[in-house]
Amino acid sequence: MPRGQIRKALSGFYYVYCEGETYQTRGRGNFRKRNLTPLVGDEVIFESGNQDEGILKELLPRKNELVRPTVANVDLGVIVMSAVEPNFSSNLLDRFLVTLESKKIKALIYLTKIDLLDQEQYQEMEQIKVAYEKIGYPVILPKREMDHEPIEELTPYFKEKITVFMGQSGAGKSTLLNQIAPDLALKTGVISNALGRGKHTTRHVELLPLYGGLVADTPGFSSIEFLEVEADELPELFPDFVEVQHECRFRGCKHREEPGCQVKKDVEEGTILASRYKHYLQFLEEVENRKPKYGKKN
Repeated sequence: MPRGQIRKALSGFYYVYCEGETYQTRGRGNFRKRNLTPLVGDEVIFESGNQDEGILKELLPRKNELVRPTVANVDLGVIVMSAVEPNFSSNLLDRFLVTLESKKIKALIYLTKIDLLDQEQYQEMEQIKVAYEKIGYPVILPKREMDHEPIEELTPYFKEKITVFMGQSGAGKSTLLNQIAPDLALKTGVISNALGRGKHTTRHVELLPLYGGLVADTPGFSSIEFLEVEADELPELFPDFVEVQHECRFRGCKHREEPGCQVKKDVEEGTILASRYKHYLQFLEEVENRKPKYGKKN
């Protein structure tokens, strides 16, 4: 039986790409009994007499999956953050970064709405770029919004990867994808002035072949709850903490009240961003106070 990859899921059908052809398939009846849900990005074994009537027989093991958007086997997350309208949020950025770290997905930060900044605001964005690149995250800060250079800087990252766009609602993910590939003509939303956030414009998830890889256009959302991250895991999801935590006095240091904590020392000395540490403490409290969830949903 052939092996393929789900490139689109729509109305109960899964569109499987295999050797240059796309096959419309449905899942096996026992998937539901086994609590299995096929996702875009899944590698699958399928059976098909023709291109319109295939059956998914088996889901192959995933290396990761995202819930929002529902994509499996993601390699790269492009976090699209608006500089203004909506205002830049380092808290939300760190939430996205922690989420990607927890799934072992590489992150890239792309800043938009640059044309709306004055010189002082642009310099603040430059400082953010330097700070996050020091941690190890690539940051693309366009000089002008319609400049082609940042697009040329971004697209080589797509090669041989499944890439997902995420970020603030209204930050311009679909607009950015339209700049990358104008023939896609993806719908773009309008900022709701009353709500101060964007309207969701993307109706389903689809992997689009771009620049030697596959890119998903996905709905933006303005908040993330850490439903799967555990308190003991959280310090490992801050690479800037991981780099120095071996110098903490206690192994398994939570970087909170413990004496001899190197992370706290570096925050005081300014080598770790105070905002990152503040967000870490907030996220830790959220995780520790999270209500237990009963039952597991795939």
